[in-house]
Amino acid sequence: MVLKKYKSHIMAEEIKWDLANPFLMDITVKADETDRLGHTNNQVYLKWLEQISWQHIESLGMDWPMHERLSRAMAITRTEIDYLAASYKGDELKLATWIDKSDLRLTSSRRFQLVRLSDNKTIIKAQSFYACIDLKSGRPARMPKEFADVHANAISAHGLKQ
Repeated sequence: MVLKKYKSHIMAEEIKWDLANPFLMDITVKADETDRLGHTNNQVYLKWLEQISWQHIESLGMDWPMHERLSRAMAITRTEIDYLAASYKGDELKLATWIDKSDLRLTSSRRFQLVRLSDNKTIIKAQSFYACIDLKSGRPARMPKEFADVHANAISAHGLKQ
């Protein structure tokens, strides 16, 4: 008799997220996303953070046409990543993000948590910091009311206070 070994999969609602009501993205690690050590390349984690950030902010109504119309964007000024475990080709992951802070004038920050579904292990925790810039000059500029409203609503949806 041959026993088949199945991966147990954790559902998103079973994961102990760092904050409430995360925005989620599903990921399966591809072979070309690994490095010589056989685990996910650090650059790939950054790519995933950027992808989920855009997906999240667009889901909140800040699509690219709004950015262009208002001539503003939130530019990353710093990203901190804590690598807590490795992920490998074929791993199924769930990436969560939250807008956790904003002064509603110039700056905001966003947190991330990446979990492997087979064992509920947190792979990375990260935080990115942003400044609002004018798209024409690239210089810091005050957030338009539309940006401030989206940030305030997102923070509130995660049960956080400014």
